Amino acid sequence: MSKRTTSAVWVRGMAEMLAAEGLDVAKLFATAGVDPAQIEGPSARLATEKLSHLWDLAVERSRNPAIALAQHQVARPASFDVVGYTMMSCPDLRSAFERLIRYLLILSDALTMTMTEEADGSRIDFVLFGGERPIPRQRIEYIFVTVVSFCRWIVRSEISPCAVELAFPAPADLLPYRAAFRCPVTFGAERNSLTFSRADLDLKLPTFNPQLAELHERYAGEYLRQFDHAQTSYRVREAIIRKLPDGEPRRDDVASELHMSERTLQRRLEDEKTSFVQLLDDTRRELADQYLGRLHLSLAQAAYLLGFADQSSFFRACKRWFNLSPGQYRSQLLHGPVTASS
Repeated sequence: MSKRTTSAVWVRGMAEMLAAEGLDVAKLFATAGVDPAQIEGPSARLATEKLSHLWDLAVERSRNPAIALAQHQVARPASFDVVGYTMMSCPDLRSAFERLIRYLLILSDALTMTMTEEADGSRIDFVLFGGERPIPRQRIEYIFVTVVSFCRWIVRSEISPCAVELAFPAPADLLPYRAAFRCPVTFGAERNSLTFSRADLDLKLPTFNPQLAELHERYAGEYLRQFDHAQTSYRVREAIIRKLPDGEPRRDDVASELHMSERTLQRRLEDEKTSFVQLLDDTRRELADQYLGRLHLSLAQAAYLLGFADQSSFFRACKRWFNLSPGQYRSQLLHGPVTASS
C-alpha cells in the first residue's frame, strides 16, 4: 500500500496551536524526524505516521492529554486551504460539509468522511488511517474541534453538534470536552462521529456567493487533479467504509454509486495500480487493526463492522493478515507480541 499523507497546510495549523500552548514546535519536529522544509510550499505533505508521532510528543511534553482541545475557541480557516474557500462560498452548512467531503483528498488521503441522514439530523463519520503507527486520540479530537470551530466561524453562530461520538475510553477529566463541544459526548463508541441537527445544517452562510462558488469549485477541481493517481481508489475506499456494516460491498454496487460501469471502475483502478478486491482487503485489514484495539468492541461486533458474514470468516482473514487469530492479535496490541498458534 502507498503511504498516506496529510497536507502541510493542516500541519502548520496544528503547529500554530501547539506553539500557542507554549510548546517548542521546532524541538517537536526535530524529535519526530520532521524537517521544517517538509511542510513548506503549497503542495507539501507529511506522512500520517509522522503526524501521529508529533501528537504523541505534544501530549508527553505538555503533560496535557486534552491539549488537542485547548484552543477550541480559535477558528483556523487557513487549515482548510482551498477547500475552506469552497466551503465558505456554499449556500448553507450542509453544502459546505458536502464540499469538504468531496475535496477532502486535497487535505488528506489518510482521512475518510461520510455523511449519513438520521432521524435527528446528519451524522458525519470520520475514519483515520495511521499507517504503521497507532493513532493518538488527540488527532481525532483536533480534527473534530477544528471542524466545529470552522463551522461556527463560517456560519457566524455559536452552533454545536447534537452529539459527539469518540471511539476511545472516557478520560479522567470531561470538562475540556464539554467546553469544546457543548453537547453530549459518548466515549467507547463504535465510530468517531459528529452529528448536526437539520436546522443547523440548513443555516445560510453569510459568505455565500454563486460566482465565487463556481470559481472555487473550478480551482478545487484543478487542485484535486494533482491526485489523479489516487482519486478513484480513494472514492472506492470511501464507499467501502460506508457500506461495510451492511455486509461485504459488491463491486457493481460501488461502481453504480460512483456513476460508472464496472468495466470503467476496473480500468481506472488498474491505472492506479490496484483493484477492487485489493482495496476491500486493505481497508478491512486497516480497520481491523483499529477495531481490535478497542476493548469495548467484542470480536463479534468487529466482524460485523467489517462486513463479514460470520466470525469464522473474520478469523480466517485475521490469520491471513496478521498470522494471528483476532483474539491473539488483540492481546498483542494490548500486551506485546504473542506466539502464533494454529
